[in-house]
Amino acid sequence: MPCSPRTVNRPVLQAMAICGLSATFAASAGAADRDWSTLTEPLAGEPRIIGQHGAACLIGAVRLPPEGEGYQAVDLQRNRHYGHPDLVDYLEGLGRRVEAAGFGPMLVGDMAQPRGGPMSYGHVSHQSGLDVDIWFRLDLPPLERSQREGIEQPILVDATTGELDKTRWTTNQAELIRLAAQDPRVTRIFVDGAVKRDLCEREWDDRAWLQRIRPWPFHDEHLHVRLRCPEGAADCVDQPPPPPGEGCKAILPTPRPIAMDRPRQTLPAAC
Repeated sequence: MPCSPRTVNRPVLQAMAICGLSATFAASAGAADRDWSTLTEPLAGEPRIIGQHGAACLIGAVRLPPEGEGYQAVDLQRNRHYGHPDLVDYLEGLGRRVEAAGFGPMLVGDMAQPRGGPMSYGHVSHQSGLDVDIWFRLDLPPLERSQREGIEQPILVDATTGELDKTRWTTNQAELIRLAAQDPRVTRIFVDGAVKRDLCEREWDDRAWLQRIRPWPFHDEHLHVRLRCPEGAADCVDQPPPPPGEGCKAILPTPRPIAMDRPRQTLPAAC
């Protein structure tokens, strides 16, 4: 998006952020054709999300500290632990609840790149700074940062039967999902269908959060949390809310497809 008079008529910080983002990519190719992973630092400015989870860029991103109360970030060399300040605040709060519950530390995987945008591998979404992967693995002690690269991420669902591996799946993983879903900023949590089925079969005093748990392929070793757009974020595009009800009827298996979808190739013009 060019730094036109129309642009600079907006509030100063917002205009500077837009112009700075455009100037960073002073090239003729479309934004989605650029390698966003080469941008190693956030763009300064008021936090702003432009677009939606599967086609977006991010201004004013914050990096999650590599470790904190109740959590550790893994695969740090990917440089994908950035997000909107709401996401960082959410994870630090969830870490404290996990610590208080007496299990963990939880392992925090990919969030977003420093300026959002499509990733070169691994995800279609995670572009807006509102998505994060949290591993189901809860059996590791606190590790040094160098030890958190390339850790095994066990698959908890049998690909043939579609059933959970009960030697790996415990009440702690179910409780982790419940804790993750209780924050009102959460709009969806994606898990394998077998995980959703297990959660539906458990006795919970409050079951309203089950509506936000959605079955999705490739989520048999982690839960994928998505926050709703922050209040007042005019350029952030939310998904429609999940269908009403618990979503516990006729849960189909979610086998792993042969290949994942590719990131969307069209980003908002301001990116």
